[in-house]
Amino acid sequence: MMMGTFRQLNSNSMANKIAHHLQGTNCTSPKHLYQIQAQLILHNLYPNTTLASYFISACQSLGLLQTAFLLYTVNLHRPHTFICNQLLRAFSHSEAHQNSVSIYSHMHRNCIFPNNYTFPFILKSLSDLRSLQRGQSVHAQIIKLGQLNDIYIHNSLLNLYASCGDMGLCSYVFDEMPQRDVVSWTVIINGYRECGKFAEALTAFEQMRSADVEPNRVTMVNALAACAGSRALDMGVWIHEFIKRKGWMLDVILGTSLIHMYANCGRIEEGLRAFKCMEEKNVFTWNALIKGFALAENGQEAVRWFSKMEQEGAKPDDVTLMAVLCACVHSGLVKKGQEIFSSLVHRKYGFSPGVKHYACMVDLLSRDGRLEDALRIIENTPFQATKAIWGAFFSGCRVHGNLELSEVAARKLVDLAPKNCAYYIILSNLYAEMGRWDDVEEIRRLMKERELKKDSGGSSVEVEYLEDVSRWLA
Repeated sequence: MMMGTFRQLNSNSMANKIAHHLQGTNCTSPKHLYQIQAQLILHNLYPNTTLASYFISACQSLGLLQTAFLLYTVNLHRPHTFICNQLLRAFSHSEAHQNSVSIYSHMHRNCIFPNNYTFPFILKSLSDLRSLQRGQSVHAQIIKLGQLNDIYIHNSLLNLYASCGDMGLCSYVFDEMPQRDVVSWTVIINGYRECGKFAEALTAFEQMRSADVEPNRVTMVNALAACAGSRALDMGVWIHEFIKRKGWMLDVILGTSLIHMYANCGRIEEGLRAFKCMEEKNVFTWNALIKGFALAENGQEAVRWFSKMEQEGAKPDDVTLMAVLCACVHSGLVKKGQEIFSSLVHRKYGFSPGVKHYACMVDLLSRDGRLEDALRIIENTPFQATKAIWGAFFSGCRVHGNLELSEVAARKLVDLAPKNCAYYIILSNLYAEMGRWDDVEEIRRLMKERELKKDSGGSSVEVEYLEDVSRWLA
């Protein structure tokens, strides 16, 4: 009896020592962690839930979660539910979400019953993995175990289905919820926005307001993005007024969302006022402003704010350069566009121009009638020129009446998209304009051979190119 008590006291003493080391500053390296792990195994203390929690936290801070995973799934076949939940929580905040699936499967195989803390963690990992089928299986187990009365589980299910793009299931879960909080509403608004269903997102936002649930900053960021996507200026202005009434500071995320909304709704001057109210700005903030001036076809202002961005030490990225080059295109700022593109080619900003930057430059030169210069740019691209590049060149050739170079561009477009009927028609019309009727017949023969039918609703090359630019700037 006394021997058993002594062993118990000794075990408690060792547990206290290990807890002290895990909580203190002694466990600061993998070597220290492995030493503690050896003591846990030697003294059979790894089933201790308190020590397990400290050990898993230490592994997480040192980037050694795999060590904890192996200790509690290989050495300990039936760890306590609390230990499994701690592992699930840690992995749900890591990049190794697949390990969460392994832990949950281990629980299922070894009859370790999950509780209401288990499900939000595994559902978060499954949402990050976009694993719809597994998520539905977990959903079925939640129903079976009668855990659907927990709002955190409900919100986690909403997030899973929204992340997987299944807004049908997401709406079903939402409609079945006995109670909803600001997180519930925000998730469904974000889900619709992510799917490009901006009208549905704003409808959900209106319903949230009718339900007297007060939005938070995250709600407003998503609602503003939906306003930007659907050009819903009135709603965007209402949100801005709400922010002012609440006295919310325009932080980087909220302020950038406001600028983006105003820019997309054609009110960049309002966006500029929001920009000036922000104490802190990042590259996304500057990009939203410059893109706004590009969309407004105010190249002078876009260039001015791009220069100010550089002066203030903010580092432009590829999106910034794309926006300012597009602004130069629409405002005919050829010289400035050439200077910026030259800086980009010489890696002033730490990266080389991409296909979108080349397309902008070709468009800029082509519109200005400098077709030979534009062709040289195309020939010197470090990759194969795309439809966007040849489309921009073709449009410039047509505007300036250069039929020979128009033919070169049209031929390239046919080669790049042999199934696109519109390009054959463009080439055929071009040959007809040049009086080359044999070539017209050849194009018609090719279309028949490739089973292509004339589509009267086909968009022109110029329209396609402009749509590409709009998508890049949106």
